[in-house]
Amino acid sequence: GSITEIFGEFRTGKTQICHMLCVTCQFPVSSGGAEGCALYIDTEGTFRPKRVAQMAERFGMDSNDLLDNISFARAYSSDHQMKLLQEAASMMTTSHYSLVIVDSATALFRSEYVGRAELAERQQIL
Repeated sequence: GSITEIFGEFRTGKTQICHMLCVTCQFPVSSGGAEGCALYIDTEGTFRPKRVAQMAERFGMDSNDLLDNISFARAYSSDHQMKLLQEAASMMTTSHYSLVIVDSATALFRSEYVGRAELAERQQIL
């Protein structure tokens, strides 16, 4: 496995890339996919199933089946996000997940750990 960080300015398509990865990770291996499910942890309320369905249909995939293969959770605090990641680890032992997305991994931490005084603690947790 590997970890890839996607970063950039506001409204540059980072979430769209994550949506597309939820589709393409389900492709057969022969088509460049991983034949697996996706797990999506959303911290900013940006996950759009309708958009993912549109992308699936573009590739001739059944959007309902594709969406059934995406496990989605909305995190509301950094503690909640960490608990969801622990649950994700457990889920990955029982099903074939080929992709885990946290969009955005740092947003909740930035809002909860403000200022230089909390920077070290925030970095340690992340």
